[in-house]
Amino acid sequence: RTGSNFLCSNLNQFKGIMAHGEAYNPYFIGDGERTELHGVTLAMREADPIRLINEMKAQPNNLVGFRYFSSHDARALAHFLPDKRCGKIILTRNPLESYISELIAWTTNQWKLGIGDKRETAKVIFKLDEFREHVAEYQAFQLKILNELQYTGQSAFYLAYEDIQNVDVLNGLAEYLGVESKIDAISTNLRRQNPGALRDKVINYDEMVEALSCIDPFNLTRTPNFEPRRGPIVPSYVAAAKAPIMYLPIKGGIGAQAEQWLAALDGGGDLQRGFNQKTLRQWKRKHTGHRSFTIIRHPVVRAHAAFCEHILGTGADSYPEIREKLRNEYDLKIPEGSIDASYDRRAHRAAFLQFLAFLKDNLRGQTSIRIDAAWASQAQILQGFGQFSLPDMVLREDQLTEGLAQLCQQVGIDTVDLSSAPAPHPITLSEIYDADIEAVTRDIYQRDYMMFGYKALTPTG
Repeated sequence: RTGSNFLCSNLNQFKGIMAHGEAYNPYFIGDGERTELHGVTLAMREADPIRLINEMKAQPNNLVGFRYFSSHDARALAHFLPDKRCGKIILTRNPLESYISELIAWTTNQWKLGIGDKRETAKVIFKLDEFREHVAEYQAFQLKILNELQYTGQSAFYLAYEDIQNVDVLNGLAEYLGVESKIDAISTNLRRQNPGALRDKVINYDEMVEALSCIDPFNLTRTPNFEPRRGPIVPSYVAAAKAPIMYLPIKGGIGAQAEQWLAALDGGGDLQRGFNQKTLRQWKRKHTGHRSFTIIRHPVVRAHAAFCEHILGTGADSYPEIREKLRNEYDLKIPEGSIDASYDRRAHRAAFLQFLAFLKDNLRGQTSIRIDAAWASQAQILQGFGQFSLPDMVLREDQLTEGLAQLCQQVGIDTVDLSSAPAPHPITLSEIYDADIEAVTRDIYQRDYMMFGYKALTPTG
């Protein structure tokens, strides 16, 4: 209900343009009265959707197009959206007006109003949950189109509902499409179906206004997220030797301990590694009833571990280049080499707070240093997993024994004991943790705290 009928009516006034209706509606072809389009029947289109596009392209002396909605055949979208030779017109409308218009159309069964047609009127009931779903689907489809255009270096011609009544805009649209003809007036073949104010169309108008006040149209309450999108990192996945269980590591967690548990399930057998998407699919097909899991960690614990293992430490897990840059350019007060007796609890607390200050800038894209997976937000990493397959279970470190037992129960095997936790860092988190560290970390990892419901650590850390 964006005014697409009216747009097509106007486009068909241009010499050299042939604008069809809903060529890929699952239930009809073109409009409800046609049985074929350019010699292609509904059955033929279902068997080969691209055939219809090819027939349109073969029409002489005309630029042929059609209307496409999110509920239409996705195979057609996958074909024409990446095609740079295909002009895209994106027609938008106020989502509330679109939603109410659609409700009225379903109630009256009148989807188009021509000259001489009797207008069917009705008042409808606004439902907040239904409207939220309508907006979410609309935005998701718009984002999908936008991203595909961005990925393929394309641009589209954007039209608002009100623009269709502007002759100059329509002539500009024709020029965008490469058509030289012009029009002098707007089409008079159709009339607006539901003129008038929303108050005259909605039974529970006052209730609607009150309900809409809780919607945040500008997304002001969204937790800012400046981190780059992450991929699924399939090569990091680890599977048991025989058991149908796979571990999706989140860096900065207890990966070694989790892998030891995974190996112990099969009596210490070699773990399966080095997956790519093809071999991972093969593993899933072979291991029916499989389960996968990942482990999330309290943000303070994880940030402290990242600091100790990758920045403060000088061992195999250290990031020496980042370490030196933080020491020299961010005045991070840690020893040049390994820590000694002069580096006490106070020095460690101060250095960790300096590192947290760096993380705040780093995760917001305000530094030249990469956003490493060891301190990237866990929510962002999980979102990356979802590009291929989300884990079946997201386990919490502080409830890991219970979670792993439930995981094994699901695949019908006995669990094993977790190995001992790794040796604590030279200065433990519990020695420096306080309300200030908690508050700073919460400010940095707002999204993780919100998504996973983390509270402040207990005094023991």
